Amino acid sequence: MFAFAGTANILAHTLYGIKHAVTATLHIVMGHIQPVDVCTFSTPSKLLRFGFSAMFGFGARTLALAEKHRWMPSNQRKDFAFIKTLADLKPEECELSFLPLHIPQEDSHENGSKDQWHKIQGHFLNVSIMAIPCLCSMAPRGLAPNTRLNNGSMALIVVQNTSRTEFIKHLKRYASIKNQFNFPFVETYTVQEVKVQPRLKSGFDAKENTYLNAASAEGNYPWNIDGDLMKEASEVHVRVHPQLINLYGVNTDDLECSQATCNCI
Repeated sequence: MFAFAGTANILAHTLYGIKHAVTATLHIVMGHIQPVDVCTFSTPSKLLRFGFSAMFGFGARTLALAEKHRWMPSNQRKDFAFIKTLADLKPEECELSFLPLHIPQEDSHENGSKDQWHKIQGHFLNVSIMAIPCLCSMAPRGLAPNTRLNNGSMALIVVQNTSRTEFIKHLKRYASIKNQFNFPFVETYTVQEVKVQPRLKSGFDAKENTYLNAASAEGNYPWNIDGDLMKEASEVHVRVHPQLINLYGVNTDDLECSQATCNCI
């Protein structure tokens, strides 16, 4: 069992409502056990890793740029990478295939409909895949407030290509109580599996004055997995595994329903 995940400690915030080592220790001492959904990330040929959340596009590009400036202080390089990536905002062309969450009904006799994959393709500024709400200081309601710790589903959040101004409005909503998905260029789905297939770019890049023949010099696209950088050139298949592990903590949804004012749990 473990407590934290990634540089933003999204798992700690989601399990405890706060990033606090003493709070985590108290949950261990009190024996609070919480089952949590986990994702696997794989290519057609191999398993890449386990995780709770992923971002492809803006969130991944920002992390990749920050990793190239490890010599800078942590907060400074994060701010620099965010501003630089926002200034050079550009979409990723890819195809998304996803299997919607199917909840069987007791009186239902459906057979084939539950395994129907949906496909969308186009230019996307960001694609988020979250198996947990992903609470953090920058998004107190969570990056994916519509999902839960252990409901056996993932939130697929697709941000279509739009202007920089509109994209910034979308990002600002995460820090407020307003619905960050209430934009015509943002689509959300509740899914069991997702496949992300980037489209290789080719042609002449006037800004860089070079010819493009792949995603990058290495032929890899960046992924942000729980705040860790992963690079992969081929299709990535993300699948949720319901309540795969038990962690020390509680479901913060239950805490929100409580009248308690203590902020330690």
